Amino acid sequence: MSLYYALVFAILVVEICIFSVLSLPIPSRIRKPMTLLLLKPFRLPTVQVAIKCILGFVLILFVDCITKVYNINRELNMGKNPNSNSAATSGGTVLSQNRIEVISRKFLAQRNMYLTGITLFLTFIVVRTYALVNQLLTLKDNYRAFDQKEETPETKEKREELLAQIAEKDKEIARLQEKATLLQKEM
Repeated sequence: MSLYYALVFAILVVEICIFSVLSLPIPSRIRKPMTLLLLKPFRLPTVQVAIKCILGFVLILFVDCITKVYNINRELNMGKNPNSNSAATSGGTVLSQNRIEVISRKFLAQRNMYLTGITLFLTFIVVRTYALVNQLLTLKDNYRAFDQKEETPETKEKREELLAQIAEKDKEIARLQEKATLLQKEM
């Protein structure tokens, strides 16, 4: 495996670790600090630019692997061998050795294509999972803050005013319903 595919594999391993940590069922009081600590460096602008460059590089590798697999499949289907002339392929062993070489190149190209493809896919999955976890933690905090909010005298006064307005509207609704039944009887 070449150096850049080894680096892509390292990126994949890091993404798998981050996704595993984000998807574990951990209590919110532990998850929130851990999530903030885990993804704090990724919020820096320089790190974001570097990540976008790396993802662009991985995307280029992915497109290159797709073209290599396509060319190797075309080569296998046409039955031609680019490394030998038609006059040099007199024996069956030369053809089988060349075919094995082409098939091994196909395997390596497919392996690299799957490696880069799953790295790109998992990048988008990790970003979306982080957004969902962050939204979940925010909603839980808002719910807890609303649920544990102590009533101040101002909120008690507002509640009483609203209850009085509701009672007044209920009386008006009852009066209008009586008026509607009387009008209905007259018709």
